[in-house]
Amino acid sequence: MNEKFDIIRRNWNERTPIHAASDFYDVESFRSGKITLTDIEIEEIGSVTGKTLLHLQCHFGMDTMSWARLGADVTGVDISDVAIDLANELNDELRLSARFIRSNVYDLPKILTQQFDIVYTAIGALCWLPDMTAWAQIVARFLKPGGMFYILDGHPTSHIFESVPASDGSESLKPIHPYFPKPEGIYDAGGGCAYTGSVVIESPSYEWQHSMSEIVNAIIDAGLTIEKLNEFPVAGYRAHPQMIRHDDGWWRLTENHGTIPFLYSIKATK
Repeated sequence: MNEKFDIIRRNWNERTPIHAASDFYDVESFRSGKITLTDIEIEEIGSVTGKTLLHLQCHFGMDTMSWARLGADVTGVDISDVAIDLANELNDELRLSARFIRSNVYDLPKILTQQFDIVYTAIGALCWLPDMTAWAQIVARFLKPGGMFYILDGHPTSHIFESVPASDGSESLKPIHPYFPKPEGIYDAGGGCAYTGSVVIESPSYEWQHSMSEIVNAIIDAGLTIEKLNEFPVAGYRAHPQMIRHDDGWWRLTENHGTIPFLYSIKATK
């Protein structure tokens, strides 16, 4: 498994400068004071003023630092050396108080002993992790008693669909990929475009599909109490060609909107 994590780390080291230069991440607006968090996260988590917050899989830290701008004492963790270096550069440049740690999520207890009021993870995180049981135990390990875990991520159901051309030139969504997980993961040889645009990512990588029951049961088995599970028919990026972006920033299907959940959120307490 360490070999697979090294492959993932190299992939995200390549991705980070491409993402940072993209309109999708819009780093200049963040420099000017923009909060990069979604309205869903801000509403469902509530006030973070004066609270300690651990952000797992933070990429190059704009969401982490956005929580700092909203009053939290934040720590961000990511597997990518390049991402953590960039996060520290932005944090220093903007004179924010975030702390960043380069670590695989599963290795974090070897480095960090602090517990937090909030453990948080955001869109695009769990597909890079093979073991939900161990992940949820890490979440519980870093939560204070009474603390909150929160995740907003891509819905497992949405990951099974691909856009398939029809004979009339249109495209429709078809279930192509398995819903249930494969422990060995899904190998990507590289050469595809980043979700931020048309730039090709050459590095190979691994991803893992996780069913909703796998995620929920891992959280329960780690001793956390789930208070809310919500599902949303919107995406944070153009997941399929037949989606358009609305004024609220979310992407929706142009036809059959509401038929597929693209995001879910879970709030749980220790």
